[in-house]
Amino acid sequence: MSDPTSLPNFPPPANEHPLRGRVLDVLVDMGAQPNIDNDGDVAFQANEQTIFIRATEGDLPVMRVFGQWTLPDEVAADAAKVSATCNEVNLSLNCVKTGVANNTLVVTSEHLVTPGADVATLVQVSTSIILSAVQLWHERALGLEPGQGGQGGQAGPGDQGGQPGPDANGSTPGQGAP
Repeated sequence: MSDPTSLPNFPPPANEHPLRGRVLDVLVDMGAQPNIDNDGDVAFQANEQTIFIRATEGDLPVMRVFGQWTLPDEVAADAAKVSATCNEVNLSLNCVKTGVANNTLVVTSEHLVTPGADVATLVQVSTSIILSAVQLWHERALGLEPGQGGQGGQAGPGDQGGQPGPDANGSTPGQGAP
């Protein structure tokens, strides 16, 4: 008999978490390798960044797509600049909000998801705007010219000073998870 701990981690039945099941299906179809963490969030990699999706079930299901990045010390030391940058990005972009807690930048995009909603498009657009917002946030916080913080909506590995710090999993945007 095989060891039960060696069996793959199967997602819960679709009727138990219907929105999360739809999200998992979309990510698998996109070629991502999603994982469900201890909080029930779906984690996946996009442009070498860890992105999470939290599906809140109920009468009005909500899908929250978000990422977390540790701020560089030079940015975190200026609380007024951090708050002003969050405010500026929040007012500049639609469907995204930023905030900082414990020197961690959190960028989210939240959606009410009806049964007929195009979850694939919501996931793709949310992921893209989150990565763009992270780049914009760091460009504004560090006073860089647009495009100096990376290319293609992400912080690039060759950037100097424009990269966010490690994310919640210890990876630095543009460098991938350890």
